[in-house]
Amino acid sequence: MNRALPEDPMIRRLVQHARASQVSRRALLSTGGGAAAALALAACSPLGSTRPTAAADSSDSDKTLTWANWAAYIDEADDGSYPTVDRFTQDTGISVEYLVDVDDNNSYYGKVKDQLALGQDIGADTVCLTDWMVGRLIKLGYTQELDRKNIPNISNLVSTLENPDFDEGRKHSLPWQGGFAGICWNKEKLPNGLKSVSDLWNPELKGRVGVLSEMRDTIGLIMLEQGVDISGDFSDDEFTAGVEVFRAQVESGQVRNVKGNSYLEDLTNEDTLAAIVWSGDITVINAEAGDKWEFAIPETGGTIWNDNFVVPIGSTRKANAEKLINYYYEPEVAAEVAAWVNYITPVEGAREAMAAIDPELAENQLIFPNEETLSTVKLFRSLTSAQEQKYGTEFQSVLLGV
Repeated sequence: MNRALPEDPMIRRLVQHARASQVSRRALLSTGGGAAAALALAACSPLGSTRPTAAADSSDSDKTLTWANWAAYIDEADDGSYPTVDRFTQDTGISVEYLVDVDDNNSYYGKVKDQLALGQDIGADTVCLTDWMVGRLIKLGYTQELDRKNIPNISNLVSTLENPDFDEGRKHSLPWQGGFAGICWNKEKLPNGLKSVSDLWNPELKGRVGVLSEMRDTIGLIMLEQGVDISGDFSDDEFTAGVEVFRAQVESGQVRNVKGNSYLEDLTNEDTLAAIVWSGDITVINAEAGDKWEFAIPETGGTIWNDNFVVPIGSTRKANAEKLINYYYEPEVAAEVAAWVNYITPVEGAREAMAAIDPELAENQLIFPNEETLSTVKLFRSLTSAQEQKYGTEFQSVLLGV
């Protein structure tokens, strides 16, 4: 049964609170070694060649649900509760345990791959992971097929996301949020700002630069600066050329840390003054600690990506997860979440809902990018299994110092 949509005045108050709040809304992961922990995990093979069987669904009798997600990726109240999650529980009777469990795709996969291969419960009934990792899980048979009858709001999915090459027809996944990878800097320490990835290699920043442990974002930005179309049929040599730039900056000490979501700790404590980052995060830390950081898409382009809901093969509460996904595809709910996280919503009608609440946010290019903004970013193309292994190994070799 569809829930009653919240009244505009309530949503307006929540959004205004989200924009004005200076209280920490983040449960940052303290996995400073997240990149190192992920080194050998990018191309790990499953335990066996037999595809696991989906668990029997017990949603009719078990009104609970566990959702694993990234840090700072949902609306959060001052007391640490999640208003939209709480309303979902009130409306459906399904109790949700929300876990901030994902620091980067590879480290999360490393924790759960053995259970997935055996068809076992991984401790999450739905998890939000990035396009390429979702493609891997689908290919290996580690996700359950979604029942569209339980997700009528799938009709609100924006048309450009309906048929990705990793999940044609969206049988196994639906987008949660999208965003850009670009560069940011501490405006107090670097008042002249940055324009390009190569600005990060300025000797004055030696040892104060951070980059992402997500290969497609860090190497993707470097390749774009080298004139490579990362969405096209680039060559192994072009990828390797990007890795070699990365290697030089790590080995010289220019790059201080290579991290997942925990890179934000380094920005806030000023261990790093500039970094390759994810777009919405910078808006959030500015709200928490003052307007100290600036995000920009580099002159030569940024990357674009989506994180997607999937139901792991061992979940026994798939129907509950589908009801949750359906709830977050209501435009008013999607707009409320977007107001907090400042990432790109995949829900048609969310912009109109936002315009009725806060016209300024409805024009925010990090949430509702126009064609001009989208023309400045590229999607890192899908890789074959062989390419994923080869490129992942090259990237990890830099982190291992080999």
